[in-house]
Amino acid sequence: MLLRAFDDAVMPLRCVFCGARTREPEKHVCSGCDADLPRIASQPPPASSPLEAEVAPLAYEFPVDAAIKALKFQRKLFYAPAFSGILCAASRMLPDGIDAVLPVPLHWRRRWFRGFNQAHEIAKPVAKKLGVPILGNVRRKRSTTFQSGLSASERANNLRSAFAVRGKLSCEHVLIVDDVITTGTTVRQLARVVKKAGANKVSALAIARAG
Repeated sequence: MLLRAFDDAVMPLRCVFCGARTREPEKHVCSGCDADLPRIASQPPPASSPLEAEVAPLAYEFPVDAAIKALKFQRKLFYAPAFSGILCAASRMLPDGIDAVLPVPLHWRRRWFRGFNQAHEIAKPVAKKLGVPILGNVRRKRSTTFQSGLSASERANNLRSAFAVRGKLSCEHVLIVDDVITTGTTVRQLARVVKKAGANKVSALAIARAG
């Protein structure tokens, strides 16, 4: 019992949703909570979309929505490896040939205030699993308002000319990683910018889909 208490204090491995102690291969989400997660089928992007694929394995509802908000706005970074594990598992649904990962960039002011970019945190293990680099020359040049609460047209206007690429991209197939896809405006706008800079194909991977 003493050894167990010491192990819990020094290196606890617990489910991020219920707090139960987990063991390999559960890691950050216990089998019970994993079975209860609101999983959804991936939807192919519209024919007019610049994306090859758009994968989001979970619905943006409880407890996923609460956990994503806690990660982003309350700095609960322990959710990041849990969500990364879910994304790594979902990456098997992506097309072959991805050779770079692009976390959706935050404007420098928002990143400074938040202290991190949640998309970058969840994208790092995905890039490692795929064995590809993370692009660092794409930025958000305008500090846009939050997309939540905006209509589809307002979202499009909000992101117009928001992203920029320094130099050219020599990637064949870029994977954009974000936390939530709602209307898809953000990933599609970013995909257009990336393709204009030289990428041939772009796909998107997110934790959850809203709406």
